[in-house]
Order: sequence, then C-alpha cells, then structure tokens
Amino acid sequence: MLHHPLFKIILCLVLHAILCLPVQAQEKFTINGIVKDKTTGETLIGASVRVKEQSGGCATNTYGFFSLTLIKGNYTLLVSYAGYQAESRTVSPGVSIPITIELSAANALKEVVISSERRDKNITQAVMGVEKLNIAQLNQLPVIFGEKDILKSIQLLPGIKSAGEGNSGFYVRGGGADQNLILLDEAPVYNAAHLLGFFSTFNSDALKDVTVFKGGMPAQYGGRLSSVVDIKMKDGNAQRLTLNGGIGLIASRLNIEGPIVKGKGSFIVSARRSYADVFPKLFGDSSTKSNSLFFYDLNLKANYKLSPKNKLFLSGYFGRDVLGVGTLFNTDWGNATGTLRWNHVVNDKVFSNTSLIFSNYNYDIKAKWGDDKLFISSKIQDLNLKQDYDYYISNRNQLKFGINLIRHNVSPGRIEAQSSTALTKDIQNSYSWESAIYASNEWEVSDRLNVVYGVRLSNLDVTGPGDYYTYDNQGNVTSKSTYASGASVASYWNLEPRVSLSYQVGEGKSVKVSYNRNVQNLHLISNSTSSNPTDLWLPGSNNIKPEIADQVSAGYYQNFKDNEYEFSGETYYKNLLHQIDYRNGANLDANDHIESELIYGSGRAYGLELLLKKKTGRLTGWIAYTLSKTERSFAAVNNGDYYNAKQDKTHDLSVVGIYAPGGRWTFSGTFLYSTGGAVTFPNGKYRINNQTTFLYTKRNDDRMPAYHRLDLAATLESRHNKDRRYQSSWTFGLYNAYGRPNAFSIGFKDDPDNAGKTIAERTTLFTFVPNVTWNFKF
Repeated sequence: MLHHPLFKIILCLVLHAILCLPVQAQEKFTINGIVKDKTTGETLIGASVRVKEQSGGCATNTYGFFSLTLIKGNYTLLVSYAGYQAESRTVSPGVSIPITIELSAANALKEVVISSERRDKNITQAVMGVEKLNIAQLNQLPVIFGEKDILKSIQLLPGIKSAGEGNSGFYVRGGGADQNLILLDEAPVYNAAHLLGFFSTFNSDALKDVTVFKGGMPAQYGGRLSSVVDIKMKDGNAQRLTLNGGIGLIASRLNIEGPIVKGKGSFIVSARRSYADVFPKLFGDSSTKSNSLFFYDLNLKANYKLSPKNKLFLSGYFGRDVLGVGTLFNTDWGNATGTLRWNHVVNDKVFSNTSLIFSNYNYDIKAKWGDDKLFISSKIQDLNLKQDYDYYISNRNQLKFGINLIRHNVSPGRIEAQSSTALTKDIQNSYSWESAIYASNEWEVSDRLNVVYGVRLSNLDVTGPGDYYTYDNQGNVTSKSTYASGASVASYWNLEPRVSLSYQVGEGKSVKVSYNRNVQNLHLISNSTSSNPTDLWLPGSNNIKPEIADQVSAGYYQNFKDNEYEFSGETYYKNLLHQIDYRNGANLDANDHIESELIYGSGRAYGLELLLKKKTGRLTGWIAYTLSKTERSFAAVNNGDYYNAKQDKTHDLSVVGIYAPGGRWTFSGTFLYSTGGAVTFPNGKYRINNQTTFLYTKRNDDRMPAYHRLDLAATLESRHNKDRRYQSSWTFGLYNAYGRPNAFSIGFKDDPDNAGKTIAERTTLFTFVPNVTWNFKF
C-alpha cells in the first residue's frame, strides 16, 4: 500500500497543504459550525462564510458544515447565500466552539432560477461548467403539462441538449444520454423518466439542491463521462409541521414535513401520482376502461441529531410506471433507492460522511394471446459503500478524499413463455465490483488565483459465475471460458487526473482552464433516443472495455453592474475512446450473445457555449447559445470515417425570461431553437413481389427539420400569502404557444397513386398544450 501510486499522490497533497501553513508561532483557534435556513432548519449547501478583517473564507459543504482557522482575536463573520439576507456574526476565538448561523429568506428578492451561492462565485470558483438550480423558483418556468421538472429545466443551459420533444433525456457536450450520472441523495438513478420521458422521476417539492457539473467534475464523482446531476432531498422542516402540494391537469402531489423532536430531528414525505388512466375509466367505452397509464413516486427522508458531532440520515425513493392494454399487455418499470448516512465531526477541521446506498431499477412485461402468455423481466441492482472526508487545512486550503465500493448485479433478462410448449430462457446475469479512491485539493493560492486539482483511481473487476465468450470482427464466437462464483473475468484500472484553474484578470473578470479524464464502466445498450424502459445496462466484460473521455476547456467570465449581469464564454474539446454502438442489422431480441452485436470505436466533440444572465430586478432570465459538433468513428460504419452522432445539433439557443412587476402576478416565457438531430433517411428503394424495401447508405447523413418552440406561463398568488401561514397560487401555462408542428419522427412510404414515388410523413406529438395548476401550502 505504501508504494501504491495513489497513496503517493495523496501524501504529496497532504504535504503540500502542510507546507502552505504559516510558520509563525501565533496561537490559532478553529471555529466550525452549520449554516441553516431560519424558518425551516434546512442546512444550506454552498453558503459563503467570509472573515471581514482578512481575505479568505470558505463555503459550506453538502451538509451545511464549515470550518475556519483564525489567530486569536475578535472577528466578524459575513455569511451569505443566494435568495437570503446576509448575516454577520462577531466571534472571539479563544476555544474551539461549534456555532450555528441561521439565515432568513429574502422574500422580496427576485432571482433567476439558475444562481450561484456567492454573487461573484462564477468569477472566483476554479471549477468550470457548474450550475446550480434554485428549486424554489422552478414553478415560474413554463413546462409541458404544468409539471415542474428539473431535468427539462437544465436543458435550457448551454451545452445541455434535449434528447427529443417532451423528453427528460439529455446530452451534455456531445456525450450520450447514458453518460450522465444522476444522483438522488448519492444513489444513482438509472432511468430518470416517467411516461416514456415526458416527466422526470423527481418531484421538485421534495428537493433542496440540484448541482450540474458539465465540465470540470470534482474527483469525488466518477462512473460517467459527460456530466453529474447531483440532487439532494430536503431534510424536512425542523421547526413546525407543514403541508403543501398541487393539483394539475395530469398529476397531483402532496408534501408533508415537520420535526421528529424539535431541534434534534425532522422528516419529509412527498408523494405524486398522475391520473391519465382515470379519464378512460370515466368516459371511455368498455374496450378502454381496463387500460392503464399512470405513474407514481414517493420520497421519504428522516434525520436525527445523536449528539453535537453525530447525525444520522435515512432517505428513500420509490417510483413506478404502469402501462397496460386490458389483459392483453401490461408493463411496469421503476426505481427504488435508499441511502443511510452518518455525519461525524471528527474534530474542528475534519468532517466525515459515511454512506450505505442501495439502488434498483427493474421492469416487467406481461403479454397474452389467447391461451399463450409471455413474461419478460430485467433489473440492475447496486449496493454502494462510500466514505468521504473534508479536511479544512486552512482558510485557503481544503482537502477532500475518500473511497467508494459498488457491487453491481445486472440481470439482462428472463423470458418465460406459457403455451402448448413451455419455454423459459434466462440471459446470464452479470456481476462486477466497481471501486475508487480519490483525493482533491481546493487551493486559494492568492486573491486572484484559485486551483482545484485531484486524482481518482478507479477499478472494475468483472466476476463469475458465468460463461464468457470472445468474438471476431464479424461477431462470431471464437472461444468460451467458464468462471466460478467470485472468480475474476477481467479487471480494468484507470487513473483519472483532474485540474481546474481560475485567474481574475480584473475587477469582476476571470479566465479559466481545465482538464479532466473520466471513465465509465456501465453502458446503456439502446437504439432509441427516448427513455425506453427496456433499455439494457451492461457492465464491462472481457469484450467491453471502460469508456474514457479526455476533456480540455477554457473560458472567459465577466460580471456587470454590481454582479447583476453575468456573461460567460466556454470552449471545449472532448476526445472519446472505447465508444459502443450496434452493428448494422443487429439482432437485439433476447440475444444470449448481445456482445456479438456490438462494435467499438472513438468519438470527438467540440464547441462554444455563451451565456448572458440577468440575476436581479423585476426582469430576470438568461440567453444561452451553443455552437457544437459531435462525431463518432467505427470501422464497421461509413468505412471508418467520422460521421455525425445522433445527438449532434450544430446550433442550440434558449431564451428565458421571468417578469415580476410587483403585486401578485409573475410572468415567464421560454423560447427554444435547435438544429435538427442527425438521422439516416433512405436514399433509394427496390420492389420485389409488390413489396418495397428501402435502401440506406451512410449513417446519420441527414437531418431532422429544425426545432423551435415558445412556452408561456403566469402565476397568480392569493391575496393572503403574505399575511397568513396558508398560501396558495394558480399557475397557467401554454406549451408551444404558436403551435409549431415540430417533427417527432419522419417515416417513408410509397405514393399510393404512383409506387415509383416516395412520401415522407411527419409525426408531431404536440402543438398547443394548455395547463393549469393550483398550488397550496399551510
């Protein structure tokens, strides 16, 4: 262990941090504490804690904890957080004492949905490509069917592109939809969509914080190539019992939270259900009354303070979709997650978090034809142990380090047929261990220069039991090996260095550069752009190597008018290795040799992202524009030449505006424009026995039509909102306000009057979609 390269790296980081400490023999003391919301008791993530009498300070961590080391004397702490009134606290360090600072929400402050913790943190922070969503403001954005949706909201940011109309799937800087790590209280969510992508799995009423990393991911995150969406659930109101919810045209939700023991613990229960299946039962004919189409989700969380230095958290998510046509066909799919966390203050400078995490995604399909029945099931299940430490070495130097161990159990599919000839077929389960150790140092070198650097050492160990095959270039089996339970099939080690640097070139101006290597050991096998419940996840194997992405970024950032306006321009280049796709004409149905249908290649993505944001005032919002190119190269496709990836969209524009004129009304609108995605259209056809067969040549050599849409919304608050605990509001929205018939798909068929001609048929999902929602809280 002492000779392990990562141990040496961590030792160098610690030695660097120690050497950076002042050598004067002045007596020092450390102050640590928690920053909370005064009304609810929720801890505030990323709140700024500065010392008035000197430069330097820190931000609270994921659990609201901070630590500052000061020379003995009198100081004033300045504490601030977006959307809250700043607080000052006089401290006289003589002994190391924990303190609690409570901030009051600034109700009169109108802020844009995307905001940073400090008003100038976009300038000073070293990490690039990071955005935070303000959950409390999400209801101001117009969305389809009126349901607040964080995954659709982040698609309004530069560099993040929608996977399709009404779809919660998204692409980040040229990566695939499976290359985004979505975490809910540290638990990975493998299919984050309801109703085939029209809703995300996340009920915004239960959420506290959403942070999106699309560039310089800190070393504590791993397992995906393109982005991390880190979502934290609320802890629950620790002061009083509250009830809130909403009733919409498609779904309703209810949220209950309150103290377990006031001052020591709290809980939250949040539930949501759609009722698209209710209307056919009420008004449909007998043939549709037994059909099913609905989803539900349930968020639960509780916490309890065992002592001033120890706190326990238990959270869980349970969600399910059900789609059925009478007794003929039924499918249901969903996620279940659970997280048990222990926060422990080791000492004034070291904060520890230990997490045991469970995640499960599965689907079941049942079909019936007369006396014949068919059952199909699949699942992916993880058990995850994490240990993380925050070491506040000094006010300018913070070290994060930890370990992570995950057990993956993937059941690709079980097929059982009940007919005159019974058949049961199990596609072999896959077992693997994914482990990592990391260290990251955030160093404020000077008032102008900030650096975050670190490294992550990851390993995937694929284990038995099972039969594993090797294949030639045509997908034919060349050998077979049988492994006992626990035996190592293949092992992959990867070192992932990461560094980001920010330098202030003037007042309110900075330039940043970063380099990141990311590795992905789990892969989504899908030939669809939408979220499909039957998509198949596979770990690495003797054939499937970990995917690797190397990304370099550079950017310029500037704030105007006392940080009221923010401008940023980022450019990036991403090189992708060991990318996975299907062979042309691949057989995907219940295939024991699914790996024989896969091909492996490389990719590249590069682009420019521009963002102009207005954060305060009656009118807030932003304009985001992305110019980009995304390509893939496989020897078996297009003669090995680079071709457009399906997520390649040259231009992508989002305009968001929120107007609060004063009084009870708030108005908002979003306008979106993007180049159509890359697709493969037929370029010829032939007829045999009056049957037409279309011919395809180059993959993704065509384009869907350009996409554009305007959405509008207005929120009316009740008169008594400011005078009573009971509050309510009405939200009215119009999705696709000018009725643009955007193409969801384009199909081809023979002209019935002339078989020599071909007709292209456009399918459109939505034109005008009005919605109304009543929200309440008491």
